[in-house]
Amino acid sequence: MQRPHSPTLRRRRLSAELKRARSETKLTSTQAAKALGWAAGKLSQVENAETQKVKADDLDKMMDLYKIHDPARREALHELAKDAKVRGWWSKYREVFGPESLPDFEAEASTIRTFESSVIPGLLQTPDYARAVFQGGRYTGAEEIERRTQARMARREILTRFSPTRLRIVLDEAALHRTIGSSEIMAEQMRYLLYMAELPNVDLQVLPFSVGAHNALIAPFSILEFPEPLDLPLVFIETATGGLFLEEAEEVEQHSVTFSDSQGSAMSTARSARFITDILKSIESE
Repeated sequence: MQRPHSPTLRRRRLSAELKRARSETKLTSTQAAKALGWAAGKLSQVENAETQKVKADDLDKMMDLYKIHDPARREALHELAKDAKVRGWWSKYREVFGPESLPDFEAEASTIRTFESSVIPGLLQTPDYARAVFQGGRYTGAEEIERRTQARMARREILTRFSPTRLRIVLDEAALHRTIGSSEIMAEQMRYLLYMAELPNVDLQVLPFSVGAHNALIAPFSILEFPEPLDLPLVFIETATGGLFLEEAEEVEQHSVTFSDSQGSAMSTARSARFITDILKSIESE
C-alpha cells in the first residue's frame, strides 16, 4: 500500500519553492504578479499556501518567469501541485478532525514527541478506551462516538506501517491511574501500552508522582518533525474545539526544551514498562 502523504505539507513545500525561486530572480511579489498578469492577491495565495489548487498552466508560467528550466525540477514541482490536491483518508472524517487536521501532518511526520498528563495519548489508545474517553461522563450519541473512535484508530496506522513514524512519549503517572471506562478496559489498555512499547519506533516513559513539580506542568502537547528540510517542525495542542498549531520557531523551541526536561525527569523506558506491568497486575487482582 502506498504511504499516505500530507497534501498540506506538499502545498506548503510548493509555495516555499516558488517563493525561493522568485527571490533568486530578484523579483518582488508585485513585479512578479504584474509580469504574470495576475492580481497581487492571487500570487499571495500561492506563495502563502492559501490555495489548495495551483493550475498546471499557472505553474508553468511561474516557472518560466523564474527561469526554472531544469526538466527534473519542473516535473517535481508539478508533482507537488498534484499531491497538494489529493485528499487524505482523514478527509472523510472532516467533522471529527476539522479543516486543518492533525492526521494531515502525522502522515509525513518522521518523529512525534508527545507529553500527556491526563489520558493515554490517542495514538496508543485501544478502541474501548477511546470510546470511554469520548463518552466523557455525559450523554453522546452512539453513532458519533463510533465515528470518532474509528477516526482515532485509523491514526494509529502510522506506527505500524512500512517505515513507521517514531513516537516518543512522556506520560504522567496520573493517566495510568485514572480509570477510564472500567477495570477491564484499563487492563486491556495497559497490555496494549506494553505491546506498543516493545516496538523499535516507540519510546514510552512514565513521569512519576515522586518527581513533584516539573517543567511540563502545562497543557499536553505534541511536536511533529518531518524528513524534508522545507517542512519545519510544529507543535500541536489539543483544545476543546479541535486543536491549535504553533509554528513559530521560538514556540517550537520552547516546547522542545520542555519535552527534553520532562524526559530527563521521567523513568527510563525499561523501568516505565515494569511500572506499567505492576499497575496491570494491581488491576487484574481487583
